[in-house]
Amino acid sequence: MIKQIFNRFPRKPSKSSENREGGGTSTSSSNAFSSSRNNDLSGNRYASQGATSLAGFNSTSNLGSNYGNELSQVVNSKLNGSQPPPYEALPSFRDVPNSEKQNLFIRKLNLCCFVFGFSDPTKNFKEKDIKRQTLVELVDYVSSANGKFSETMMQEMIKMVSINLFRTLSSPPRENKVLEAFDLEEDEPSMDPAWPHLQVVYEFLLRFVASPETDAKLAKRYIDHSFVLRLLDLFDSEDPREREYLKTVLHRIYGKFMVHRPFIRKAINNIFYRLIFETEKHNGIAELLEILGSIINGFALPLKEEHKLFLVRALIPLHKPKCLPMYHQQLSYCITQFVEKDCKLADTVIRGMLKYWPITNSSKEVMFLGELEEVLEVTQPAEFQRCMVPLFRQIGRCLSSSHFQVAERALFLWNNDHIENLIRQNRKVTLPIIFPALERNARQHWNQAVQSLTLNIHKIFSDIDPELFEECLVKFQEDETREKETKVKRETTWKRLEEIAAVKAASNEPVLVSPKIMPRAPSG
Repeated sequence: MIKQIFNRFPRKPSKSSENREGGGTSTSSSNAFSSSRNNDLSGNRYASQGATSLAGFNSTSNLGSNYGNELSQVVNSKLNGSQPPPYEALPSFRDVPNSEKQNLFIRKLNLCCFVFGFSDPTKNFKEKDIKRQTLVELVDYVSSANGKFSETMMQEMIKMVSINLFRTLSSPPRENKVLEAFDLEEDEPSMDPAWPHLQVVYEFLLRFVASPETDAKLAKRYIDHSFVLRLLDLFDSEDPREREYLKTVLHRIYGKFMVHRPFIRKAINNIFYRLIFETEKHNGIAELLEILGSIINGFALPLKEEHKLFLVRALIPLHKPKCLPMYHQQLSYCITQFVEKDCKLADTVIRGMLKYWPITNSSKEVMFLGELEEVLEVTQPAEFQRCMVPLFRQIGRCLSSSHFQVAERALFLWNNDHIENLIRQNRKVTLPIIFPALERNARQHWNQAVQSLTLNIHKIFSDIDPELFEECLVKFQEDETREKETKVKRETTWKRLEEIAAVKAASNEPVLVSPKIMPRAPSG
């Protein structure tokens, strides 16, 4: 089922399984680990929502930060450009007895804690290859583990992962870029040169989180709130390969560590708030929305107030940023999921969309109309009646647009049977609102396709209710006559003023226009 849902995202095809609180998303990649990663993600089922809260945010165990000083020392040595220590390959796990494998595992983890620079591909080539081979061995060891990981092993694993992954993203900021000119298809993404190592570290983390030998109660001391926040910071990476891995890893963490679920949702909310109200730029919104789409699909009914507030305060305002095309498909899916879960939210969603409806951006307006069709498709008649007046005022403006794609996309709403039935049932309200736009299109729109579609809708209304259609036509003609009379009076007034001004100009006399004195109503 979730596989079918994610197939609705043409940009990122993925596999997943049905969940209670959130589904497992898998991501396809051309790298060497794509197959195993997809297998890890398939068949994952989360338990139903637990009674979790954000209490305890500051009471996280200190065990997860024991290695903080050591991590900072390694990072400082990397920033200072120090040379790697003597870097020799360690024995293979096959070459040591079982009693020594755990110690060798920790030694290999420590060996991988040195971070190489990739600005010069020829520098430390041998050492980089040794590290990559060691990382691959670590991935195999975690995948084939047949005993629970000890606390020491977990601590060392998270230390190695943190040192390699948590870094300042090197991509140039977008503050100076003109966001309106940003083209998602043509702008080449920035690829991280360190990906040969980063990829294997992400695979290692994914295998560790997904492993049945990882005790969630013990591991949550190290995969704590701080770790999750730093992982979320990496979603702003410009490398799409990294964001794909991050999406999968975070989703598995959300599924395995139920205690972290409220915190993860709140942290994602904060990223959305920063995008909406501060930065208006973030590379990973689409991936975060894909995760949320699966989570929303698993929300239990009736929806919690927290989830409704998330819709109103975070999801609907995401229509505002200029970079909306980067994530609109995923956003539309999430919002439609809410309406499918609770049909009473349709009015809230539609009014929210009308609040952020674009005025001068035609391409964005076409996207809004597409999303509006998806929402209306799952809207019930009672909810439709609550918002149909402001909705059809906006649809009327779209029908009158001189941009043919906007007018055409609005007319396509009548191709949807469910929406057409809603309009028919409420035609006494909807037709008078949009009739002037339809009539003007039929008479004088410059685009032939728009004219043809308009005439088809004309015929629909005239067939189902000829009396109402005739009433609207008579009213339109009367309004048109009044407008013409008003226009003639206005033109006559201006012509008279120009004539008076021309006469007075010769004698340099000022032109005085005495204001009309309105008669006062008798007091009392």
